[in-house]
Amino acid sequence: MESKAVSKKSFITAGILSGILSVSMSVASASEEGLLLADANWSVKSGSRATDVIELFTSEGCSSCPPADTWLSGLKQQSGLYQQFIPLAYHVDYWDRLGWKDRFASKAYSALQRRYARSGIVKQVYTPGFVINSHEFRGWFAGQREWPANQSQPGVLAARIQQGSLDVKFPEQERLILNLAYLGNGLKTNVKAGENRGETLHHDFVVLHHQQYPGQGNWRLALPDIPDQGQQETVLALWLTSLSSPRIIQAVAAPIGEVRP
Repeated sequence: MESKAVSKKSFITAGILSGILSVSMSVASASEEGLLLADANWSVKSGSRATDVIELFTSEGCSSCPPADTWLSGLKQQSGLYQQFIPLAYHVDYWDRLGWKDRFASKAYSALQRRYARSGIVKQVYTPGFVINSHEFRGWFAGQREWPANQSQPGVLAARIQQGSLDVKFPEQERLILNLAYLGNGLKTNVKAGENRGETLHHDFVVLHHQQYPGQGNWRLALPDIPDQGQQETVLALWLTSLSSPRIIQAVAAPIGEVRP
């Protein structure tokens, strides 16, 4: 089978991502020290059209997932990366008890996928599962590698780092949720058990940390620590959702310089 649905019995109970409270989540094995920010002049700005967001729900314990991971990694070579589209790879944890514990997995990412199902964004929970511009993308399994661009015009999302703080601005004045994530590129794992036993898996755009901040038009916040999972590159991604829905309104992302202490 090209995709693997997971029954309710396979789910590990986890709280739903709150649309009102600030939520912080990192993969469990992240270094306590983390990485240090090296680029004090980081800035990024979207266009007025909504940036495409490609989300993949995946797991190192799923034998059907490596081809999807490989395709997502291949987007590094595609023009428009981060300016026109942003890939995100969420490693879910409901495969962890089936032979191999995924070091990037989080129960919060499994909960997000289940929230997508409850919201009607996806019909069911399975891996590998693609969501593009907040719509389920099953065409990938039929060989489709192009996706319909998001044609909405929500406005410009701008962000910059100044004196160690992150400033974010968006013209919409209704109360929204700012999502912040660190993505890891150039990661690999030697899998020693489970369906992918003996394989070396390569990953990019892995969500290593995700945090939410309610606000209205302007945000100023201290950057959370950058997790050290051995990534070759870290990307800071930001996107907006409403208080009532996980559908993405606008997004920006760019690599962020870091050094190991």
